[in-house]
Amino acid sequence: MDTKFSVALHILVMIAESDRTLSSKDLAVSVGTNASYIRKIISLLKNANLIETHQGKPGYFLVKPADRLSLLDVYLAVQEASQVHLFNIHQNPNAACPVGRYIQGALSPAFQNIEADLANELSQQSLSNIIDNLKQQASEEKNESSHS
Repeated sequence: MDTKFSVALHILVMIAESDRTLSSKDLAVSVGTNASYIRKIISLLKNANLIETHQGKPGYFLVKPADRLSLLDVYLAVQEASQVHLFNIHQNPNAACPVGRYIQGALSPAFQNIEADLANELSQQSLSNIIDNLKQQASEEKNESSHS
């Protein structure tokens, strides 16, 4: 399973919430991967104009506020796609088979509807939603540990 999307969100949350400059090594330690993989994801995010670097300043910066950065923007950036595409249909079904002859046409509408629904949902969620979820998780854990 491809984890670029979740890694990109992790990176973006770190950039948005950190009060210090983060290097790819810092990000890699948090994500639990190597810095070269982080740099690959950073490159995809930069190419999509979601983050930038500033001349003479180390680190990465969000191009727009977290509440205006949709999860769809991030997904399309790391998948290097212009639309959500989750499902591929096998290309060579047996046309002599009653299922094989029609399966591509039967699957296409369902797959397209699911992908459109996902794109819509991703467009409704922002990086701020992820940050809020993160803070809620941390708060709940803190409350649980204080009651122990």
